[in-house]
Amino acid sequence: MPGSPEDLVRAAAACGVGDRRVLEALRRIPRELFVPPEHAGEAYLDRPLPIPHGQVTTQPSLVVRMVEALGLEGGEKVLEVGTGYGFQTALLALLCAFVCSVERYPDVAETARRNLSRCGISNVRVVVGDGTRGLPEEAPFDAILVSAAFPRVPEPLASQLAPGGRLVQPVGPGGAEEVVLFGKSRDGELVRRAGIADARFVRLYGDYGFEPPP
Repeated sequence: MPGSPEDLVRAAAACGVGDRRVLEALRRIPRELFVPPEHAGEAYLDRPLPIPHGQVTTQPSLVVRMVEALGLEGGEKVLEVGTGYGFQTALLALLCAFVCSVERYPDVAETARRNLSRCGISNVRVVVGDGTRGLPEEAPFDAILVSAAFPRVPEPLASQLAPGGRLVQPVGPGGAEEVVLFGKSRDGELVRRAGIADARFVRLYGDYGFEPPP
């Protein structure tokens, strides 16, 4: 198969990713297991790839920039909104204690579960549901990563983030976003900390996001 995880590590480092734990996690995850089989030959190119329902995977170098911004140290519980085929989920699982991931489409969620299982990753719960509602039964979360765009952080996600926690989300209308790092103060206020990158993401649909198309 053309390429290797080392190609993605080099691309991530070229984008400024310096966290050794994040780069080592990227090195350990075989991306070809997390893309549609017909695109396996492109797995180690640093670019998005299509998955069902008009969705695309996030560019790997952007994935690791978003993950790095969460500042994970190993003991956290993380909420991921938008599982996709599970590549980002796998990275998070290597960097924290437990990942709760919400995916809108049942068939995509099932594929992600299979992909994670094939990699021996078990500290993940993949749930089918409305990601804008989060998972209140699992809250609070030390970190939240949102993989779809909306002009503001959905209120349920903000409320489920623990004080002192970090949240990364593409902020915008869908198709032209700024990926932003937020932090939650000890008194419960969600505060913008930094812009991470400009990017293009699919829209975040749900009760606290965009209204789903008919």
